[in-house]
Amino acid sequence: MNRYICIHSHFYQPPRENPWLEKIERQESAYPYHDWNERITHECYLPYSESPILGADGDNIKIINNYSKTNFNFGPTLLSWVKKRKPDLYNTIINTDKESRKLFSGHGQAIAQVYNHIIMPLANERDKQTQVIWGIKHFEHHFGRTPEGMWLAETAVDTKTLEVLAEHGIKFTILAPRQAKCIRELDSNEWIDVSNERIDSKNVYLCRLPSGKSINIFFYDGSISNGIAFGGLLHNGENFAERLITAFSDENNNNQLVNIATDGETFGHHQRYGNMALAYCIYHIEKHNLAKFTVYGEYLEKFPPLYEAQIVENSSWSCAHGIERWRSNCGCNAGTNSEWSQEWREPLRNALDWLRDKLIAIYEEESAQLVNDPWIARNNYIDLMMDKSSVGLNLFLEKHGRKQLSEKETYKVLQLLEMQKFAMFMYTSCGWFFDDVSRIETIQNMQCAARSIMLAKEICGVNLEEEFLNLLKLAPSNVSDFKTGDIVYNMLVKPTIPEKPNLELQELFFNPEMFD
Repeated sequence: MNRYICIHSHFYQPPRENPWLEKIERQESAYPYHDWNERITHECYLPYSESPILGADGDNIKIINNYSKTNFNFGPTLLSWVKKRKPDLYNTIINTDKESRKLFSGHGQAIAQVYNHIIMPLANERDKQTQVIWGIKHFEHHFGRTPEGMWLAETAVDTKTLEVLAEHGIKFTILAPRQAKCIRELDSNEWIDVSNERIDSKNVYLCRLPSGKSINIFFYDGSISNGIAFGGLLHNGENFAERLITAFSDENNNNQLVNIATDGETFGHHQRYGNMALAYCIYHIEKHNLAKFTVYGEYLEKFPPLYEAQIVENSSWSCAHGIERWRSNCGCNAGTNSEWSQEWREPLRNALDWLRDKLIAIYEEESAQLVNDPWIARNNYIDLMMDKSSVGLNLFLEKHGRKQLSEKETYKVLQLLEMQKFAMFMYTSCGWFFDDVSRIETIQNMQCAARSIMLAKEICGVNLEEEFLNLLKLAPSNVSDFKTGDIVYNMLVKPTIPEKPNLELQELFFNPEMFD
């Protein structure tokens, strides 16, 4: 059989924890659930693992674990929450990946993701590196193997990002068809323009990079993926299956891969019972032997690329204007109100960029006498984030400490690293995706900014908040109660700061009261 299908589900939620409490507070908009992670888990992540196939009489024919038949990635911030709050689901996800290696020639279904879903082309070089390193290490910690592929937030890409992926051993990534610029056969000098979604997504493509390295790219089928998300393909599982099968070319006897990618939350959260339509689609295709399900890693090994591709720089899957959705009023929005403007996006990013650069200076100066290399230490901080124990701390300090650190100095190192963590968390992509600066996702990013500001003040006495607020004044809100971003900050962010924050890492290792 030369017909293969790969369905990729991108499962992701932003870090929703209050940055001072390290736990998610009640989110009223998620009612009747405590928070959005809980709600989406019950609507999607759990049903995805046990989707019933219904017969003509409405009785269950069988239960399908959709994870076992699809390629997927779980955002690290989401998977960490799942492990802590939904251990049975976590075990299902991890064990499914283990079993998948037996089914797919030693290749697992799961791939990694850049850590907290930042728009990589808009990140500085150090943040690009840390996001990829943290994503890989988090994946290895949970899945017990090295990831072959990595999902980029919103599939936002530029050549520098691909260089970082290749540098760290990532073999492939997944992009939208609009992100392909041109292609050529590997032994040809003639480039063919495939812009405007004219690329044949049934092939895998090699992308050669300026460094001499290369990475493979799967461009998903845009028409089918869009039909899943917005076109009603999930209303009927058999119709869904038929749409996949008709995407194959009867005139092509070569190996063909119909691959689709969409938010995993589509299957049950965005579209109720979408998980069941997917399950029936899988059941129907396998029952009638219409195609073989595969995962990207297996397909790449069996059928290496015959074509080379170049990408459209600074492009993404969810913004027709490239990556402008995360830095300008480009016109892309969630449809809240047709009269609303997203002029707030650029001032918000400018404010965060200013804060990031101030925090870099503080971090480098204050850590110079404490750690050997501040940025290598930050890259490896994920080890300590995943092993919050005295043993983990001692190993980290032995590796990175410039000298034998006192408890007070150790406390300062942890503060500096937490400051840098939140300096990346404040760039989580959701903060710009929707329609107003007062949205819950944007507030979450501002909370992370506020946490980093507070840590900077504790570390060296510098107060960055006043200037940060001045910059937020330039971000206009569409909601009359707020008017500008600084009012959103004062009204919706400041009240979430507890009187006595729970400094979890510090309390784990020593009594912080000695530093009051």
